[in-house]
Amino acid sequence: MNTVRLSPADNVVTAIAPLEVGQEGASQLIPRGHKMATEAIARGEPVRKYAQIIGYAAEDIAQGAHVHTHNLEFRNVDTEYEFATNLRPVEPVATPDTFMGYRRSTGRVGTRNYIALLTSVNCSATAARQIAQHFTPERLAAYPNVDGVVAFVHGTGCAMGGDGTGFQLLQRTLWGYARNPNVGGVLMAGLGCEGMQIDWLLEAYGLTPGPLFQTMNIQDVGGLRKTVELGIAQVEAMLPEVNKARREECPASELMVGLECGGSDAWSGITANPAVGHACDLLVAQGGTGVLAETPEVYGAEHLLTARAKDRATGEKLIELIHWWEDYTARAGGSMDNNPSPGNKKGGLTTILEKSLGAASKGGTTPLMGVYRYAEPVTEKGFTFMDTPGYDPASVTGMIAGGANLVCFTTGRGSAFGSKPSPCMKVSSNSVLYEKQTDDMDVNAGRILTEGASVEEVGREIYQMWLRMASGEKTKSELQGLGDYEFVPWQVGAVM
Repeated sequence: MNTVRLSPADNVVTAIAPLEVGQEGASQLIPRGHKMATEAIARGEPVRKYAQIIGYAAEDIAQGAHVHTHNLEFRNVDTEYEFATNLRPVEPVATPDTFMGYRRSTGRVGTRNYIALLTSVNCSATAARQIAQHFTPERLAAYPNVDGVVAFVHGTGCAMGGDGTGFQLLQRTLWGYARNPNVGGVLMAGLGCEGMQIDWLLEAYGLTPGPLFQTMNIQDVGGLRKTVELGIAQVEAMLPEVNKARREECPASELMVGLECGGSDAWSGITANPAVGHACDLLVAQGGTGVLAETPEVYGAEHLLTARAKDRATGEKLIELIHWWEDYTARAGGSMDNNPSPGNKKGGLTTILEKSLGAASKGGTTPLMGVYRYAEPVTEKGFTFMDTPGYDPASVTGMIAGGANLVCFTTGRGSAFGSKPSPCMKVSSNSVLYEKQTDDMDVNAGRILTEGASVEEVGREIYQMWLRMASGEKTKSELQGLGDYEFVPWQVGAVM
């Protein structure tokens, strides 16, 4: 068979390979990864995949026809939600898994050991970059337990207007990076006159400067050159202390994995995302935490998550986020269906509903234990959700700020992405991509189609790699030096 049907209730199948006219009943050429109607679908009737509605026929669709953007239309979600009706108990494990991590004084556990240079405003970005660039591999060779000195810079921090939402998001993000367990030391650099005052951040979150938490402002120090010189001296003083950290055996319950997808295709929701979902279930059984994000990319699938919410209040938090996004896009003159990118569509995805149903499967099957705002500390164990945009760097930035010490990223079109301070592994949804970008992909979930591997088998492979990367094994993204430019705090509100 050159097609796959995901549910008996579906009225489309997905082409595993390009279908010529007459092949498998095709009445038109069906590109690889695209949908073919298995029955006649009248105009206005629903089109179903995953046993869920992914859109409505924009015209009469004949049996065997290509179903895509030219004849499938999107409609806003209008769903009656159920809460806590699909709660599958988590079976405890007999033997806990472990990894070798850095246990911090707070009790949290890191998988890496970085010194972070954080900036309050774009005006201090150059200073932070120049300080970080001083610490070459040669200069860090004497500190083998330090993974690097990284500048986390951004393009905002001043002229932030509106209701204060953007200001709060940036505050939470900076604070979250400062306290992420993968960070052993922090130097925060500002200009001095910006809206995002460092002193306000320290006061808001009860942060106290010390040997491993230093702050400075360019205007107080006396200019860029002096700031860079002072910053280098401060980091040099930190290095011996940060280098004292040693890996020790820690339970897998200390892992928090950010679950991300980018450059998705039709196979993402069939192979890679369900496999990551199984890995998430394995981690939750160990007492660990999985964080699903990208609120626009669960749109149309949120009813599946509310049914898994531990209680009604948790499920309603998610619905409040959905309504906020509907209003947010409407005020901007946009549509929730704007989310699928040209690459997504070329890979066979047609509407946000179809994309969301596949994306949500990264969250596995266990109860939804908590719903969090962007960059808010994730405190519940188990499967959780964080409100983020669908833009990959901004989404992952929020999850790392929330405490994620690992990131797992699925892709079907191919994505050059990494993240610091939390290492990112990439899972290919199809074997063609894996063979094409072997240097970028850590796991090939395409084996589910090409080799008959099970979702569970690939999911366990992913989970086992989480343990190894948590213990220090470098991902392919790390080996290629990715992660220095993916710190992208979500910007909301007017620039004044």
